[in-house]
Amino acid sequence: MPSSDFIARLIGMVVFALLGARLGINAAIALDIPEAEEAFWFFFSLLGFLSGLILTPYFTTRPISRISNAVRETPIETLFTGIIGMTLGLFIALLLAYPLSQLLTPWDAILPPLVSVLGGYFGAMIFSVRAREIADLLADQVGFKRGRLLAMQSDRRLLVDTSVLIDGRLVEVSKTGFLGGTILIPRFVLTELHQVADSSDSLRRNRGRRGLNKLNELQRNNVVPVKIIDDDIEEIVEVDDKLVALSQRLDASLVTNDYPLSKVAEGQGVMVLNINLLANAVRSVYIPGETFPLHIIQEGTDNNQGVGYLDDGTMVVVEYGKRYMDRTVNVEVTKLINREAGRMIFAIPETEKPRS
Repeated sequence: MPSSDFIARLIGMVVFALLGARLGINAAIALDIPEAEEAFWFFFSLLGFLSGLILTPYFTTRPISRISNAVRETPIETLFTGIIGMTLGLFIALLLAYPLSQLLTPWDAILPPLVSVLGGYFGAMIFSVRAREIADLLADQVGFKRGRLLAMQSDRRLLVDTSVLIDGRLVEVSKTGFLGGTILIPRFVLTELHQVADSSDSLRRNRGRRGLNKLNELQRNNVVPVKIIDDDIEEIVEVDDKLVALSQRLDASLVTNDYPLSKVAEGQGVMVLNINLLANAVRSVYIPGETFPLHIIQEGTDNNQGVGYLDDGTMVVVEYGKRYMDRTVNVEVTKLINREAGRMIFAIPETEKPRS
C-alpha cells in the first residue's frame, strides 16, 4: 500500500503543475509576450511539478504526523485537563468580550479576540501543568478506581520490547497497578512480533502468537494505559538498538527481560525495568539448611543429578537426585545462586545427607 508521503507528493505534483501553468500564462500576458506563452506555460508548470514533488509532505502529512505523535504520547490526563482548562479560559474570555467591546476604537476590535486567544492558551497551559492534582481531585469526586488513578498520576513512559510481550508476565504485573505509567509499544516491535508469529519454525510461531495474545490482553487492561506509537529511528536497523535510541529520545524507561539488551541500555543511561529481576524479588526465598518437598522431573547435566521446579518456576538442581526421578522427596538447600538471568537452588535429598 502506498505511503501517505507518496500519495501527498503525487497530488502535490498535479496541483502545483496546474498552478504553475496558470501562473506562466498570466506572466506571459502581463509581460505582453503572447508568442512566449507556451514556453512560459511549460517552464512554470515544470517548476510547479518539481515544487510539489519536494515540498508537499512538509506542509501536509509530516506536520499532521508530528501532531498525531504528540497527541498519542501525551498522557490522557494531561490532554483531558488541558481541554478543560482551555474551555474554562475561553468561557472567562467570553464574559469579558462584551465590556471590552465597549472601549474606544481601536481597542474595541483588538482586545476581545486577543483576550480569547490568551484565555484559551493560559487555561490549557495552567491545567496541563497541574494535570496530576486535577486528575486526583476529579477522581476523588467521581470515584475512579484506585488502580486507574495510580496510572493517571504518573507521566512515566514505559517502552516495551518484543521479549516482554512474548514472555507475557507483564500482563499480570500491569494488573497489580505497580507499574504506574503509560506502556508504549513501537510499531517496529509489533512488526517483529508478527514476523515471529509467521515463522516457519513451529516453536517461534507459537511464541509469536502467544505474544500477540498477551498484547491483546494488555490492551484490554483497564489499569495501565497502552499506546501503539509510530516513532522510529530510521537510520538504525537493529530493533534492540532502535529501542535504546527511542528510549533516550522519549525519556522513557525500557521494559525487557533480555539480559544483553538491558546491559546495553543501562550503559547508555536508559532506565531499565527487568521483568526477571522483579520475578526474582518476589519469589520464595530458601536459605541453606531449609527443607521442602520437591518433585524431580528430569535428569541434570552432571552424573546423578536430578532437576525439579518450584511453583514460581525456580530451577532446583538436586545432587544424587537421578535415582528419585518422577518422585516427590524432601530436599535440603545447600546453595542459592541469584543472578539477573534468574535464580537457581542447589539441594540434596534428606536421605542422602551424610550422617555425622
